[in-house]
Amino acid sequence: MASPLISFQDYGFQYMAQAEPTLHHINLDIYPGEKVLIAGTSGSGKSTIGSCINGLIPFAYPGQKTGKLLVGGKEPDQSSIFELSHTVGTVLQDTDGQFIGLTVGEDIAFAPENNCVPQDEMKQIVERVAKLVDIDHHLQYAPHELSGGQKQRVSLAGVMVEDVKALLFDEPLANLDPAAGRAAIELIDMVHEQTGAAVIIIEHRLEDVLWRSMDRIVLMNEGRIIADMPVAKMLAGNYLLEHGIREPLYLTALRYAGVEITEELHPEHVNGLVLTDEIRDKVQKWYQAQQTMLRTEEKGPELLRIEHLNFGYTPEKYTLQDVSFTIRKGDMVSIVGRNGAGKSTLAKLICGFEQPISGDIRLDGRDLSGETIKERAANIGYVMQNPNQMISKPMIWDEVEMALVQSGMPKEERTERVEKTLKICGLYPFRKWPVSALSFGQKKRVTIASILVQRPQMIILDEPTAGQDYRHYTEIMEFLKDLNRQGYTIVMITHDMHLMLEYTPRAIVFSEGKMLADTTAAHVLNDPELVRAANLKETSLYTLSMACGIDKPQLFTECFIGYEQKEGR
Repeated sequence: MASPLISFQDYGFQYMAQAEPTLHHINLDIYPGEKVLIAGTSGSGKSTIGSCINGLIPFAYPGQKTGKLLVGGKEPDQSSIFELSHTVGTVLQDTDGQFIGLTVGEDIAFAPENNCVPQDEMKQIVERVAKLVDIDHHLQYAPHELSGGQKQRVSLAGVMVEDVKALLFDEPLANLDPAAGRAAIELIDMVHEQTGAAVIIIEHRLEDVLWRSMDRIVLMNEGRIIADMPVAKMLAGNYLLEHGIREPLYLTALRYAGVEITEELHPEHVNGLVLTDEIRDKVQKWYQAQQTMLRTEEKGPELLRIEHLNFGYTPEKYTLQDVSFTIRKGDMVSIVGRNGAGKSTLAKLICGFEQPISGDIRLDGRDLSGETIKERAANIGYVMQNPNQMISKPMIWDEVEMALVQSGMPKEERTERVEKTLKICGLYPFRKWPVSALSFGQKKRVTIASILVQRPQMIILDEPTAGQDYRHYTEIMEFLKDLNRQGYTIVMITHDMHLMLEYTPRAIVFSEGKMLADTTAAHVLNDPELVRAANLKETSLYTLSMACGIDKPQLFTECFIGYEQKEGR
């Protein structure tokens, strides 16, 4: 058998800024050509494992290690981060922190240029790789002009130009729309097949990663490896749910129907399930038992009205075209669509960061065109997609408290409200920490807390659960749901179809600046034509229902959601 490419041997690590070790007794071998998924809740140590593999530890994040780590047969601290980059190529979770060039083309060309590749050959390499990741039409763009998903593709291209032995992806799907996420997994799979490089993926979105086969899953919790086993064996057990990781929806639906999940079922992928007549019968009976009359939601008074809104960053091209819809008080709505569809731009227009070319935006019946950003912020809270663009204080407590201090709220009331919000967002244990010590997902929770603490009339969240593990995802969403029950209006821009299905009865769908639909969340993911147009993907519940002979997948999906809500799951 070949020697491991990466070998952790009773390895432990403690960051210099921390009082306790982050990793404990890690024993893990990754072999050439393997595809390994590392999963775990936020703070479980999985990103630290990645930083050890690519050399960010110890060169960027110093600390104390125990045991031994070999990468390509060498100990990282006896090598250099430059040498390690020729063995391990990395796509970081925070893509903004990875850009070097002034344009997309320059950024992709950085590594071959450093290696003194002749210019003609370098251009060919850049064009070939850019085409593979579907970013070839943006080579002259500056990084800040790209959407989150487009930035992710540039980062993918940047590591693909190197002939590395291992490719490390830290949450590669965090900023991608569903179809682009599927394409990214297909792309990673294709690169793996073509290069034979080992692939290590650190990701929360388990079902999306498993769109293509993985050799095994390494499950982490509190800095330790809890389980390391083939995918089928992991999914057949209860390891994931016990340790705060969401299992694929189709498996949850099968469990609800009383189906035992075994390795013989081939649970790795919904299209590969071995469904016997007995299993199909169980699913159909469960579905029939759950069917009830669809409840009509009570509609509140109108809060936000958008009429014939048009906007473009340049006069030649509109980013949003003739957009009209209404949000009512107490609504909980998802805004979904492909990367670059105009979803985040719409939020900026509502908050006053940008001004429309034409059209009206009204809140509680009044025209917002004359209101400043600060005046709008008193009623509309906005949580941005990238937490680094929002945080301005070095300490977590100060960041969350900042708006309350500026409002003149008494200290005792401020303290009570900040403490409550930090507990809800899972940040209370870190209240005295510096923001710089947090992971990307933890920073995201800080920005959500800083808005929630103000209790605005309406909250717009751009990808609220990106980078969140299932437990923290659920805590944040349940808190938002509770706020919604109290009358707060919640609007979420999201790529997370689970979120849309479970928490928002209504979804507004965008594609290329146009509004395609304003309908129920279940309908969105069970309408193949709409799914294709908006760059989404059918839910695995759709695939499962069709495979079980249920010809109304939308109703099956609604039964699934209703069952979860009824059972409080």
